Amino acid sequence: MVKPSQRKVMAQWAVQEKFVSIVLACATFGISETCYRYRRILNAENEEIADWLLRLTSCHKRWGFGLCFLYLHNVKGFEWNHKRVYRIYRELELNLRIKPRRRLKREKPGPLAVPEQPNDTWSMDFMADQLANGRSFRTFNVPDDFNREGPGIEVDISLPSERVTRALDQITEWRGKPQGGSAVITGRRISAARSVVGQKIEVSSLNYIQPGKPQQNAYVERYNRTVRHEWLEMNEFATIEEAQLTATQWLWIYNNVRPNMALGGITSAMKLAEAFKLKRSTVDSH
Repeated sequence: MVKPSQRKVMAQWAVQEKFVSIVLACATFGISETCYRYRRILNAENEEIADWLLRLTSCHKRWGFGLCFLYLHNVKGFEWNHKRVYRIYRELELNLRIKPRRRLKREKPGPLAVPEQPNDTWSMDFMADQLANGRSFRTFNVPDDFNREGPGIEVDISLPSERVTRALDQITEWRGKPQGGSAVITGRRISAARSVVGQKIEVSSLNYIQPGKPQQNAYVERYNRTVRHEWLEMNEFATIEEAQLTATQWLWIYNNVRPNMALGGITSAMKLAEAFKLKRSTVDSH
């Protein structure tokens, strides 16, 4: 069955392209002349929603409807209904074109250890990409598993143990060391930095995942996917300095602006603020 809105489109096509009269077109496609002539008037609030959506998708090209709505609702505090926002989102044709991937059957992973407080456990991993001239560079990623925050991203052509040490110095100087005494390190491309990491942050437990088992450290794998999807793939870098600058700018947006689905649609900074507020209230009650 064809919807009235679709019949209206067909009637409009017949009038504009085939020069059929409006009366005949309406009778042919089974709609009233009132329906044909009706033009929906967007009120000022709908225009504001459209303006927000256009700005968000222009600034954050990898954000779909879910992140846009969570940002407007949880970060900005707008009370707009999600159906209304989605209707305007669809009318503006902002939908992401996502090519479906072939799903591989994998063994069911064991349950992940859930951190209970900030700085409980960190994850660390390296990633690789290329500059515009084809020269390869690497990144050192360190997310906090509790609120999915990225304290820092180190970018350079090569990242020997001295650079890893310097990066951890910068992070621990303002963030402190893992209070839970545990750091999880992926088993890929990190053998040269393992002993340095363990000595530098003085953790009691330094865990490595098995080669070919990324599900053992799903926190950093999900973080790496976001880093590649929203930063690396969206930029072309001429120099290492440019790559490091854009990494720092993107990381601030990721921590303070971008809603995180794993945190219930709030940002990493909001999750951290909630944890500190809960800690203060607990201390005051005692």
